[in-house]
Amino acid sequence: MRTTRTAAAALLAAVALTVTAAGCSSSGGKDSASRSTDGSGGGEPATTARMTVAMVTHSGEGDTFWDIVQNGAEAAAAKDNVEFLYAANKEGKEQAALIDSYVAKKVDGLIVTLAKPEAVKASVAKAVAAGIPVVTINSGGQHSEAFGAISHIGQDEAVAGEAVGEELTTRGRKKALCVIHEQGNVSLEERCAGVAKTFKGAVENLNVEGTNMPAATSSIEAKLQSAKDIDTVVTLGAPFAAASVKAKQSAGSGAEINTFDLNAAVVAQLKARQIGFAVDQQPYLQGYLAVDGLRLHRDNLNVIGGGKPVLTGPALLTEKDVPVLEELTARGTR
Repeated sequence: MRTTRTAAAALLAAVALTVTAAGCSSSGGKDSASRSTDGSGGGEPATTARMTVAMVTHSGEGDTFWDIVQNGAEAAAAKDNVEFLYAANKEGKEQAALIDSYVAKKVDGLIVTLAKPEAVKASVAKAVAAGIPVVTINSGGQHSEAFGAISHIGQDEAVAGEAVGEELTTRGRKKALCVIHEQGNVSLEERCAGVAKTFKGAVENLNVEGTNMPAATSSIEAKLQSAKDIDTVVTLGAPFAAASVKAKQSAGSGAEINTFDLNAAVVAQLKARQIGFAVDQQPYLQGYLAVDGLRLHRDNLNVIGGGKPVLTGPALLTEKDVPVLEELTARGTR
């Protein structure tokens, strides 16, 4: 998709300006347990009344994508005089229980992901019924309004998948392997479906055990060994790009590796041309805008996007974007 390629530089410039204006929080590693920040960093806090915002996501352990989301949320929290709480669990039932716990604590705002919408639907309804404004981010945007959320912030996963399919066609690829690392995650399924919709070649989906990277790598390697006609692998999360690079080498495959999402390792792989392109959905912006939106809604009843989804991607990035990306990933903002 040529528009996403053209937009990449502008998106990078916009984030650089946002980071300069908003300040940057710690980018150290974080696990998926509950955590909070008192909003004391990142410049002068707001003079508005203190509020508490909780975020509950479907992150699994070691997924660096969610570190970046939290960095954005913490930067906004520091600016907005917000106590920011975070918890995550990849299982829908456990994610629902975490949402329930924050409703019981009577937080002032709630940010949730809808990767497994039916599992958390009732819990989100409890929050809405309790008068807690809800913003959804990252996944399940098509369910956000129906669930009672005031806004959704993220990329349209189907559109992002379609952009990848068009790019693969432009690159002359004939058969793609789309690696799904979490079964039942509607966003991942939408990405692969989008690829299949616009790609002129064939697409085969492969489900792998996302919480077991050695097993995932072995599954990808076995597929590349048995299906020599696969000439591109599309992974749906940054950590699985590295796994696919390793699997490709072990299988003796010539397939091009491409991925959704960014981290420092993906940028290094782009630089080394081990990866053809990466799809960026700006996770820092998702966290930042979600907290900022809840602050604005409390103070002024503002709704970012006017009730429509606020899109943060996709942008297709290549080795040409590496010089800027290296600086931003070092900050923990990309």
